[in-house]
Amino acid sequence: MAHVILAGGCFWCTEAVFRDVIGVTGVESGYIGGSVPNPTYKQVCSGTTGHAEGIRVSFDPDAIDLASVLDIFFVIHDPTTLNRQGNDVGTQYRSAMFPLDEAQREAFEAAITRAAAHWPKPIVTTIEGPATWYPAEDYHQEYWEGEGQRNPYCIAVIPPKLAKLRKSFADKAKV
Repeated sequence: MAHVILAGGCFWCTEAVFRDVIGVTGVESGYIGGSVPNPTYKQVCSGTTGHAEGIRVSFDPDAIDLASVLDIFFVIHDPTTLNRQGNDVGTQYRSAMFPLDEAQREAFEAAITRAAAHWPKPIVTTIEGPATWYPAEDYHQEYWEGEGQRNPYCIAVIPPKLAKLRKSFADKAKV
């Protein structure tokens, strides 16, 4: 199993998309890149801890390679808006990648180069780290599968992201 940590706005939304990717065996929502140990959702949402809402994606590299995971990441969120995804504003919603080793750092750099060819504005996604990963509270895990489908925000944001996945990566979507 391989792992990658990505931040692309609201973790509920990115988690929902990656749960639908063939070869992804798990997605955990959490916090990364800040200065407060074991932050809470309320602390991170305040924008004062320096953490980003992120996801830790576990995947089978025999089923999907890291480059494909990263290409999906750059399609399902806007990597050209600084500290913002849609109505979510603040450093906690920044576009960032957190390499676990030098090979990932190089893969991240290559992914940014590939993504830049498809976006009309410059990519602002940062490569940060090393940083400590903190899993989010239990009620944030698999949010779309439960509470999220009754949450107006999620209903407005997640289905279009899932549609982008299915349109741009039909061969990699579970449905």
